[in-house]
Amino acid sequence: MTIKAFVTGGTGFIGANLVRFLLEEGYQVCALVRPQSCLDNLKNLDMEIVKSDLNDPNLSNKMKGCQVLFHVAAHYSLYQSDKDQLYQSNVLGTRSILTAAKQAGIERIVYTSSVAAIGVGNPGEIVNETHQSPVEKLVGHYKKSKYWAEQEAYKAVKKGQDIVIVNPSTPVGPWDIKPTPTGEIILRFLRRQMPAYVNTGLNLIDVRDVARGHLLALEKGKTGERYILGNHNLTFKALLDELSNLTGLNSPQQTLPLWLPLSIAWMEEYLLAPLGKKPLIPIDGVRMSKQPMYYDASKAINELGLSPSPIKKALQDAINWFIDYGYIK
Repeated sequence: MTIKAFVTGGTGFIGANLVRFLLEEGYQVCALVRPQSCLDNLKNLDMEIVKSDLNDPNLSNKMKGCQVLFHVAAHYSLYQSDKDQLYQSNVLGTRSILTAAKQAGIERIVYTSSVAAIGVGNPGEIVNETHQSPVEKLVGHYKKSKYWAEQEAYKAVKKGQDIVIVNPSTPVGPWDIKPTPTGEIILRFLRRQMPAYVNTGLNLIDVRDVARGHLLALEKGKTGERYILGNHNLTFKALLDELSNLTGLNSPQQTLPLWLPLSIAWMEEYLLAPLGKKPLIPIDGVRMSKQPMYYDASKAINELGLSPSPIKKALQDAINWFIDYGYIK
């Protein structure tokens, strides 16, 4: 019997890659999309689209006939002005979709959390799923909202639902339509708009490996467990140097003292945003860069069979996708 999967967030970066992977693996896919969503990432795919939202009181009826749920949808923003929407979409939306899934008889759920919910260790420390920063120490409302959304998943597990949690690190690759903050970094580099950089670090993974990790979690993950979907820890400078190697463009050599972007971000968000100017640098984004965000994905590799591909290929494919889809003028 062909398994039918209900996917939220299918128009987004991870979701679009997940939908494609599920279709390649022979799954039927039903994707929940908001009525106002851009559907370019799902164009010409053999799938069913349901136009609604996470807080639709009739959502369970729209999930009938599906056996599994991939709850990928989330609001991602580091701006102060989006605080309320973050909690509405990420926390209450997760509570709503899990309730609807129970009513619809969904057999198994993979919930897409984030390493943001885990937090970071001491400066330079590589952490795994056993680590948990106190919620009050998580930087910004996005990270806090993902933490509280994860708690909704744990509550549902205790009430009998079969849920596996995956925590992607920083995905890169094709179909980054919005684009994500990491995609913005690549774009700014390609547009030669990055004269300097901040000393920090992150964990990168090919977005297609993240998609594959979701299916592995469905097939092999333990109920109530979380799995970091990550690959390569590297400094921000190393990322820029790799982009330089792939493109032939010069990598910035000057570092920025943290107070400078922090001051600019504060002025943009608190002085200019109320006057109608869209801020370009979020305060929380700068604050996050104070400390490298390094993660250990051994659990997903050993228990799920995740086999991350070279990050160089993911970066090259991201570059090619942005160029092919007209992001570089």
